[in-house]
Amino acid sequence: MKIAVLGSGGWGTALSLLLLENGHEVTLWSYQEDESARLREKRENPVLPGVALPEELVLTSDMGCVKGCGVVVLATPSFAVRTTATQLAKELDEGTVIVSVSKGIEENTCLTLTEIIQQATGGRFPLAALSGPSHAEEVARKMPTSVVAAAKDRHVAELVQDLFMNEHFRVYITDDVIGVQLGAALKNVIALCAGICDGLGFGDNTKAALMTRGLAEMARLGQAMGGRRETFAGLTGAGDLVVTCTSMHSRNRRCGILIGQGKLPRDAVREVGMVVEGYYAAAAAKAMADKHGVEMPISEAVWRVLYRGKDPKKAAAELMTRERTTETDEVWA
Repeated sequence: MKIAVLGSGGWGTALSLLLLENGHEVTLWSYQEDESARLREKRENPVLPGVALPEELVLTSDMGCVKGCGVVVLATPSFAVRTTATQLAKELDEGTVIVSVSKGIEENTCLTLTEIIQQATGGRFPLAALSGPSHAEEVARKMPTSVVAAAKDRHVAELVQDLFMNEHFRVYITDDVIGVQLGAALKNVIALCAGICDGLGFGDNTKAALMTRGLAEMARLGQAMGGRRETFAGLTGAGDLVVTCTSMHSRNRRCGILIGQGKLPRDAVREVGMVVEGYYAAAAAKAMADKHGVEMPISEAVWRVLYRGKDPKKAAAELMTRERTTETDEVWA
């Protein structure tokens, strides 16, 4: 099948290589021509050092590359999804499937990325989301990885499963499009907090508690917004949370470490040098929690550190001294 991948960051590049390996005709699109020219010259993406870009992988900055494609993979940073999808809609053939593989929530609208794509394209195209614990650095090097393809239409989910799946990249399917995307976005907020804890010198006990209670927050909000609670126990909830909170591949965790060590949040984001999705998702999480009346103390604490200048140590102390409560609601009923 002819496939275009829009977004030549690490993730878009890794997925392009995967699809190429699976026998598809793949074009990797860059937003800027100078970036595409560098990739054509070097045949290597600097964020994936040592991973060669085969000559069969077409590299371009021309959005016209989507014409004639059966599938278009949208792999831009979350903040660029709306503008890219709007441009894409003018070029795309009817019936082309769009697969969103980015992770995030639109800050001002609190929409998921598939909701943004639906708005920008007039809801005219079949749509799926692909997500899970999947560092580009590892996928590009063919390390065993499992993810989830979510779509309202089972045939679309199965198409995505068939396109991407091979012996080192396993794809499950679900119809919980909301739950999959919220897990993907909200875990970045918790990963930022995990990094802050590392930067403060806290230990394994702290991180285990943070991840467990952070997952409970994610599931509460997801359920309130129409997702299924069990989705958050799966790959796009617990799985993605584990990998993002514990790996130095995670730019969210790296950013959090810098904040915990005393850097101002905006300076930490700049120092990481790549998009830190959790920084923007924290504002969206706060807005969504307020809108739906969902208690999310960890996410709110991170928001106060990032946007209100709260001292991280004080935020941690306040979380530990909150009013006593039960771990779950279903006790002594």
